[in-house]
Amino acid sequence: MPDTGLTSLAAFLKDRRSRLDPAALGFAGRRRTPGLRREEVAQRANISTTWYTWLEQGRGGAPSADVLNRIAKALMLTEPEREHMYMLALGRLPEVRYTSVEGIAPRLQRVLDLFESGPAMIKTATWQIVGWNRAATLVLTDYSKLPPNERNILRFLFCDPERRKKQHDWEGLARVVVGSFRAHAIRAGAASEVGEMVEELSRVSPEFAALWRENEVIADMQGVKTIRHPILGEIQLEYSSFGVDGRSDLDMIVYNPVEQAIAERIRAMVRGDSALQAA
Repeated sequence: MPDTGLTSLAAFLKDRRSRLDPAALGFAGRRRTPGLRREEVAQRANISTTWYTWLEQGRGGAPSADVLNRIAKALMLTEPEREHMYMLALGRLPEVRYTSVEGIAPRLQRVLDLFESGPAMIKTATWQIVGWNRAATLVLTDYSKLPPNERNILRFLFCDPERRKKQHDWEGLARVVVGSFRAHAIRAGAASEVGEMVEELSRVSPEFAALWRENEVIADMQGVKTIRHPILGEIQLEYSSFGVDGRSDLDMIVYNPVEQAIAERIRAMVRGDSALQAA
């Protein structure tokens, strides 16, 4: 009985090969069919033509992850296409490859801006804040005034005494953050990238070092935090973290005021309605 995964993989490879432009990739000569030849894909992937031919014929067994990655580059697959190829060939997703993030797409910023009554932000696997809304600026921190490398939740929590004073239950929040940070970094394939930060924080903060040694892992970051705001006073915010679809390296954190009256005042601050702000 044929392996349906390898049969589907063969069809997928043929289709993607047919979509490539030989001339654009430096291959000349007349063609009877569109796309690259099998031997040209094998050349680009640095594998034998025979092995690649077997894959397109559904023969030879499952290829290794290294071979799949070479073929992905040769066929110029997108990340979703590469993941699909892995599922067909091996029945699993590829190991996550972490890449640094400088900012977010406009569509994601528009999602953040929809939250007028609650702060919302996008953080990376290293807990750098790369996107935020107006409510976050007014209630939490104006991140635009900070250098990019200082927009980090862990550094705020463990290295800034002033921000620490604003947290009602600093110890409880710190435990949740460190456990969630550990889980998110591994999930996003950023274990090596966070090593330097962990060493730095362990040197400057005995509290962080102690929590990190506990090896606690928290899958979902959610709860209630109480902060002391200069205008709103002491307020409670429910917080939840959501993964960004298609981006294992990004999470969105949304803070929702527990009291409706506070939510209305934050909305008024965002809209610039001074009469309602002081209500």
